[in-house]
Amino acid sequence: MNRPAARGIRHLALRVKDLQKMRQFYVEILGYEVEWEPDARNLYLSSGTDNLALHQEEFEGGRGSLDHLGILVKAPQDVDAWAAFLKEHQIPLRQEPKTHRDGARSIYFCDPEQNLIQIIFHPPISGGI
Repeated sequence: MNRPAARGIRHLALRVKDLQKMRQFYVEILGYEVEWEPDARNLYLSSGTDNLALHQEEFEGGRGSLDHLGILVKAPQDVDAWAAFLKEHQIPLRQEPKTHRDGARSIYFCDPEQNLIQIIFHPPISGGI
């Protein structure tokens, strides 16, 4: 199969109940740095080689705290190549290629058990891995 290149899972997004406790844990205990805080309910952290998104929201049963996992690619055009590849294999996209406010570019789709997957070009870490 001639699939586009990927650099592995380097991004996770978690739904959290207490953003401040999670921030304290990941920053003070695990040594992550704040990369971006667009508002009081969303926080993006990095160790320098990955990206962890924390989204404060209420959730109960059914779904756990995983919002989505992200597979890193080297360049923005790789996101588009993945979109075309997935479509060729009849895998529907949940989101077409989109460039985000922070310069990242991504698509979303689901695996067979409906886990949400993001293919992402993320400027602070995509080129350095």
